[in-house]
Amino acid sequence: MDIYLVGGAVRDRLLGLPHGDRDYVVVGQTPESMEAAGFKAVGKDFPVFLHPATGEEYALARTERKSGRGYKGFTVSADPSVTLEEDLQRRDFTINAIAQARGGGGSAGDPSGEPPGEHPRDPEADFDGPLIDPYHGARDLELRVLRHVSPAFGEDPLRVLRAARFMARFAHLGFTVAPETMALMRQMVASGELAELTAERVWQELRRAITSTTPSAFLRTLHDCGALAVVLPEVEALYGVPQRAEYHPEVDTGVHVELVCDMAAALAPGDELVGFAALTHDLGKALTPEHVLPRHIGHEKAGLEPLDVLCARLKVPVEHRQLARCVVRDHLNIHRIDEMRPQTVYELLERCDAFRRPERVDRIATACEADKRGRAGLADVAYPPGDRLREMHAAAMAIKARDLPGELQGEALGAALRRARIAAIAAVKERRP
Repeated sequence: MDIYLVGGAVRDRLLGLPHGDRDYVVVGQTPESMEAAGFKAVGKDFPVFLHPATGEEYALARTERKSGRGYKGFTVSADPSVTLEEDLQRRDFTINAIAQARGGGGSAGDPSGEPPGEHPRDPEADFDGPLIDPYHGARDLELRVLRHVSPAFGEDPLRVLRAARFMARFAHLGFTVAPETMALMRQMVASGELAELTAERVWQELRRAITSTTPSAFLRTLHDCGALAVVLPEVEALYGVPQRAEYHPEVDTGVHVELVCDMAAALAPGDELVGFAALTHDLGKALTPEHVLPRHIGHEKAGLEPLDVLCARLKVPVEHRQLARCVVRDHLNIHRIDEMRPQTVYELLERCDAFRRPERVDRIATACEADKRGRAGLADVAYPPGDRLREMHAAAMAIKARDLPGELQGEALGAALRRARIAAIAAVKERRP
């Protein structure tokens, strides 16, 4: 078999980055010959097979022809005559259209490459041969440029989101979008095809972006090509909305949200709950009447409705929505937690369901810290309210119903537990001004 390592595994190896799943392309074979070699067919839309020893995916080389609207409107051909270069040409970006051949140690006849009875070795080790790079992806890796392979890029609206998501992953390495690719993305947005994207696919790309190193690059890329107004209109509406410069040196609310998302990614790497709360915490500022600007009185409450609309449209998981609602509604209260009465702090914790869902408190505190530090020139400021919230919650949680007088029951027990927890919060406040 002519088998090649392709896509992200080759790209990340060349960048010196760790990578996840490895993808392989098989040239010159048929589904029948793959199954005869021991591979298991799993693909629905095109022939993909699982390696009998490693379980990794091997796909037959294929071409795609546009046959309808949206990202599913393609006809796939996996004929044995399809070449590797033709397969690479259908890919999105040049940096993902690089293949690597086997070196001297691989065995083309045996899919596992192992003598019978031995443990299978790492199959990637066999792929240390020459690069096949017909579209100059290695050059673009050196230039740190995200560039589309061919005009066929414009046929798949999902690729606009993928471009933004790749920027979220690689912007910190200095990557930019090629001008011609950005121009093509703007044309794709203008065509209206992004409306064909399903909520599930948009959410899938969004959740991966907000857990990347630089989520701001995702938002900025979509904003610059006009796609943010299509997929996240509630966030797009924040750009150009001014804030008071003494609190927000960056002034623009959209820029503030970018900074907050990046700070959340740094404070809670990989935590999409914190990332989503950071993304949505200020949605209410887009609804501030113009005559009130740059102040945003009541933007916390105003932000709940656009948050709910966004979550319903993208079918956001319930826990993400609930945590984001806590942050949207109470982030200003948490910023000034030392000014609040113990009873008010208790009520805030109760609103956030913090006694039944104690794991929420750390995430809420982290999202609020990201809000405070996600401002121009303020990335290194301390954020005592986060630790204060954690301390007060821990003190209240330490009070258990079993510790109260045994004769109390029902409403009387609940009231006593509430009083004891408020007293515990008060004790924390007294210890530290």
